[in-house]
Amino acid sequence: MTGDDGRDGGAGPVVVGHPDDDERAHLAALHAAARRAAGDVRVAVGLAGDLGRRLPAPGEGRTAHLWSALATLGAADLTVARVVEPHLDALAILRQAAEDAGDGTWGVYAAEGPGEPLRARPDGAGHLLDGRKHWCSVAADLDQALVSAWVGTERRLFAVDLRQDGVAPVPGTWVARGLAAVDSGPVDFMAARARAVGSAGWYLERPGFAWGAIGVAAVWFGGAVGIARRLLAASRSRTPDQVAEMHLGAVDARLHAAGCVLAQAAADLDAGALAGAAGWRSALRAREVVAGAAEDVLRRTGHGLGPSPLATDEDHARRVADLDLYLRQWHAERDAAALGREVLRDGTPAW
Repeated sequence: MTGDDGRDGGAGPVVVGHPDDDERAHLAALHAAARRAAGDVRVAVGLAGDLGRRLPAPGEGRTAHLWSALATLGAADLTVARVVEPHLDALAILRQAAEDAGDGTWGVYAAEGPGEPLRARPDGAGHLLDGRKHWCSVAADLDQALVSAWVGTERRLFAVDLRQDGVAPVPGTWVARGLAAVDSGPVDFMAARARAVGSAGWYLERPGFAWGAIGVAAVWFGGAVGIARRLLAASRSRTPDQVAEMHLGAVDARLHAAGCVLAQAAADLDAGALAGAAGWRSALRAREVVAGAAEDVLRRTGHGLGPSPLATDEDHARRVADLDLYLRQWHAERDAAALGREVLRDGTPAW
C-alpha cells in the first residue's frame, strides 16, 4: 500500500510480482484513470477499449503486469474493473482462437442460468441464436460479445454483434445493491446472427479458461486491498488498541499470501507450466486463497471499523457491497470440492 490520501489509507497501484519502473508508472496512471471513471460504466467501456490495445495477454511473458493492472483497477473501483476484465478476457480468447477482435468492446457471456438454455442453429455459413442468456453484463453498452450456446447436445462459443436487431437486453431485472451500475441482467436473442469461435467444447477445454479465472481473482485481490486501506487509514488516524492492531495484522498477512499466490501463478504461466490440468489446479488454488483472503478482509474491516463507514462513507460502503457480490463468481465450497477431486486424480497435492 503506497502513498497516503487520507481515508483510503494510501491509495495507489496494486502490484503482483516485481514490476519495473515503466510498469509502475503505467499502473499509477491506470489507478488515476480508474478513479476518475469510478462508477461510470460508459467511461469504463472506453477505458477497456484503450487497455485492450496496451496490456499483454496472459502467458506472453508479462502476466504479472496484466494481473497487477486488474488488481489496480479493483482497488480503484470495482465497477470499472468489472467492465474491463471481461473485455480483456474476450481479447485473449479470440487470440487463442486466431480470430480478429476488431476495434469494438467485448463481453463474455458463458454462464448458464435457469430455464431453457440459449440455443444455436446452423444458418448458411453461420448460426442463429434463439432464447435467453443470463448474466450479460452491460450488454447495452458493448459492441460485441462471446456467448456460449447449445447446438443439440454440444456447447459452443459464438461471436455476436450486440447492436443487431435480434439482441434485446431485458430491462428492470438488475436489482443488485453491489455493482449496481453494472447491469448484468439477461439478454433475449431472437434469430441473432452469430459466428462460431472454436470447436464444440473448446471454450472450456482451452488452457486460457483457467488463466482467465485467475485474472478474475486478481480483481478480487485489488478490491480487498481497496477495503483494507480504509482499515489502515482508521488505524493511522488515532492510536489503535490491540484489537485494531490484531485485525490489521491479520489482514496484512492474508493479503500478502494472496499476492504471493498470484505472483507465483503468473511466473508459472509465463514459464509454460500451467497447461492442461495443471492450469486448472492452479486456478482453483489461487481463487481459493484470494477469495478466502477477501472474505476475511470484509469480515475484519467490518469488525474493526464498526457501522460508521458503511453508513456515512459512500466510497467505502460501495466498495464493500461491490466486492461482496463480485466474490460470488467464486463457487466457494463447490470449488474447494473440485480442487479436492483434482488432488485425488493427480495424486500430488501442492504441499
